[in-house]
Formats: sequence, C-alpha cells, structure tokens
Amino acid sequence: MAGREEGTRQREAGAGARADWAEELLDHLRPAGRDVHKVVTWLARAAHATVSLQDGTGRLLAGTRTAPDESLVADITSGRIATAALEDRGRHLRLVRVERVHPAPAAVLAVTRETPFDRRAFDIVTHTAQVLELLLAGHESAAAGHRLRRATSDLRLAILQLLMVEDTVSARRVAAGLWPGLLDTDTACVYVVECAAGERDRLAEECLSATGDRALVVRCPAMDGHVIVLAPRDAAGRELRSLVGRLPGVFLGGSARQSLARTATAYGQAVSALAVARYRPRQAAVYAERTRPELLMDPAALYGWTAHLLRPLDALPHHTRAELLATTRLGLEFTAVSTAKILGVSRNTVRARMDRVEGLLRTDFADLAVRATVHLAMNAQAGLDQHAADGGAGRPGPARLTDLLAGPALRAWAGDLLGRLEPDARDLRRTLRTWIAAGGNAERAAQTLGVHAQTVREHVRSAEPVLERQLLAAGGDLYEVVLAHLAAGDLDEPALHGTKTDHPDSSVHG
Repeated sequence: MAGREEGTRQREAGAGARADWAEELLDHLRPAGRDVHKVVTWLARAAHATVSLQDGTGRLLAGTRTAPDESLVADITSGRIATAALEDRGRHLRLVRVERVHPAPAAVLAVTRETPFDRRAFDIVTHTAQVLELLLAGHESAAAGHRLRRATSDLRLAILQLLMVEDTVSARRVAAGLWPGLLDTDTACVYVVECAAGERDRLAEECLSATGDRALVVRCPAMDGHVIVLAPRDAAGRELRSLVGRLPGVFLGGSARQSLARTATAYGQAVSALAVARYRPRQAAVYAERTRPELLMDPAALYGWTAHLLRPLDALPHHTRAELLATTRLGLEFTAVSTAKILGVSRNTVRARMDRVEGLLRTDFADLAVRATVHLAMNAQAGLDQHAADGGAGRPGPARLTDLLAGPALRAWAGDLLGRLEPDARDLRRTLRTWIAAGGNAERAAQTLGVHAQTVREHVRSAEPVLERQLLAAGGDLYEVVLAHLAAGDLDEPALHGTKTDHPDSSVHG
C-alpha cells in the first residue's frame, strides 16, 4: 500500500514538473514572446545543455555554434531521418529536424548535454522543436509578407514616377499586372494626405483599405508625412474625405481632374490645396474650390502666349520635351532635392534639366516673377490641348503677358486677394511686394525696408493664413500671389526670351 502511494506521489511530482516547463514553453507562443533566440536560450537552461539551431548550410540561426556530425545533419535536412541521438567522448547529443516554410531548407536543432537524456529532457527537446517550427513559419511568413508589401509599394511608386514624366504607356503596362483596369482611364485626380511622420504607415494602410484597388496609393518619397493617392474614379475621393474627417490631425488636399499625362500638374495642385486644408474645419480642400488666375484669362490669348513662350522646347524629341517639362514643373513647385525624390533621379539631374529649360527659354529662374510666369505657362498648357485641336493656334500673333494680366476679371481677383492684407497695420502688402521683388530673399528685402530679416519672415508668415496660401515654401501658392502683384501693377513685368543667352541650347530659336 505504501509503495503504491509513493509511486503516485512521484507521478504527480513528475506531472507537476512537466506542467511547469510546458507552461514556460507555451509562454513563448504568446504575442509578447515569439522570439526564436529566446526559445533556444530557454531550452539550453531548461535542459541544462548547449543548444544550436542551424540550417542545412551550417548558418547559425540561434544559440551557440556547435559542430555536429555533418553526415547526420545532411541526413536530417534532406529528410532521410527526422532525429538522431549519439554519445561522443562523454557528450550526449540529440539532433532534431525543424521544418521551415518552403523554399527555405529545413533546420537542425542540436542539443548537447554532459548527462544522458532522461524522459524530461527528451520531452522538452521534442516539444521545443515543434514550437520553433511554429515560430519560424510565422516569422518567415511575416518576412515574406513584408517583402511582398515592400515590392508592391515600390511598384506603386514606379508607376507614379512614370506618370510624373508623362510616360503613360509604360505606367499602364506596369500597372496592368497587379491592378488590371486601374489606369484604363484618360483622367484622374491626385490627393495628398498629410499626417505626423510616425503615423504615415498606418495612414497609408487606411487609404489602401478605403480605396481598395480603385486608386494608386504611394508613400511620398519626398515628404515623410505625406501619402499620395492617384484616383481615376470620383468614389475614391469621397472615401478619402470621409476617412480624413474621422482622423484628427490629418489633412487632405485634392487636385482638379487632369489627364494622366498631367499627373505632375495635378500633384502640385494637390499640395497647394493641402495648404488651404490646414485652415478648413473639415481638414480637406480641393484645388478647384478656389479661383485660379488662368481661368480668368481669355483662353485663346492664353493659348497663343503659352505656345509662344514654350515654343523653344518644341524642337526637342517628344520624350525629352516631356521629361524637361515634368521636371521643371515639379522643380518650380518644390526643392531640387524633393523633386529628385519624387521622380527617382538625382538632384544634379533635376538641376541640369532645369538649367536646360532656362537656356532654351533664355530666362533666369532666380527671378520669382519669371518662375511664376513659366509656371503659369506650363500648368495652363495642361488645359489648352483641346483648344489647340480646335484651331486656336490660327489666331493672328501671340498675346503678351501684359494683355493676359490686363483683363478686368483678373484685376478684380488680384485686388480682392491682395486687399485682404490691407487691414493689417504692419503693411504686410508692402513687405510681401518687396520680398517678392527681392527673389524671396528676406535679407535683401530687409535692407530695402530698413527692418530686420526676421521681421520680413514674420510678415510673410502672417500673410499666409490671410491669403490661404503657403508663401515661404515656393510653389503654386506663391506664384499665384506673384501673378496677383503683376496684375495689380505692383511688380515689373518679367523679362523672358532674352535674359540668358550663354546656355548651349539658347541659340536653337534665336
């Protein structure tokens, strides 16, 4: 009777010990655990052994490197045997096959002890191998998923960059494999969604979820807090506005509908609208919501002037011309570094292309009025192709810039826009006009005004919410304000076609 009671107590003690190590092992499968290295370290402690986990090539995956018999390792990784046990010079070794997700080769768990493997140690090794299989499968699936998401993200960016340089044929070809029908359209809107940089990955996933396969969602390569969404269909825009409305601190700027070849123009419009969205209670704005100066100009006159201004580019091959136009359009909106990131080229390439356009147009982009005028021509061209097809080019003689700016509608728009600055006793309008004339240089403007450069910057910054436009970051917002000054007669007309004659291309059209 006493013997049976003693045996029962031993079994109960063994079961309790087994429950302890089994519970510890299972803890490594909880979401907070799941670390292969920690499991191998735990096994070494629990089995009083030296443990290594290596693949068939001998690469150590976790643990302490050992040198088990190579023929046994080969037999296990090839599948000829699943386990092996041996004694070598007083050491007791156990090898166990650990399966991995195909095509990764199987791994080998090698456990070395100074004492023979008892039942407890045998069970611990066997069950640990099973846990390692689960963890490796999870990690490798996660890694494969991450690689797939990264490759898909890179592909989306590549498509956007092709559209930015007007290569719609290649963009459609690349998109067709993963997103059939996405770019089977002639027009699209571009949206830029802004959040804190640390929240961007989550925001990008939310944009993907909201739009599905109906839009191209890209993490902006230039701005850490921006997600770019190219939406061929209106439904995606509605879904994005609904999404942003539910997220505090997130803003949405949208473009007018543009042809796919004018994606760069649409992107600039979306960034411009984003600046307005920061002042809107619904956190969203669309570029078409505000009056654009080119819409207040006579279309035929605008076409003639634009065609004349950009004619020096017409002699270039189509691809080169499109590349130069797209790069310059973005380069006028953003810094050379940001433009390079957006297009996937070097900043030296961006500068070289813009220098070439400067030479062809025989002008100087250091002048803000010149930049605003060329920006007007390049963006107006996006909406004028149909006018050209309708015979607008047949009008006698191109209009002059002064003719375009003299229209009563444009003058009224300029007066209304700049008139917003009048109530401020600091004379923001005078500061802004002087700063623009100085090429956006606060130090030079300060010398003219007899104030400190920081005062100039504060005045310009104060004008931004009044005008609902970003000014210190050069781009479409600033150029609209420059055009308003030109239309109001507050700035001299910029010099074009003749101010820069030392560029090798400048003699193409004398």
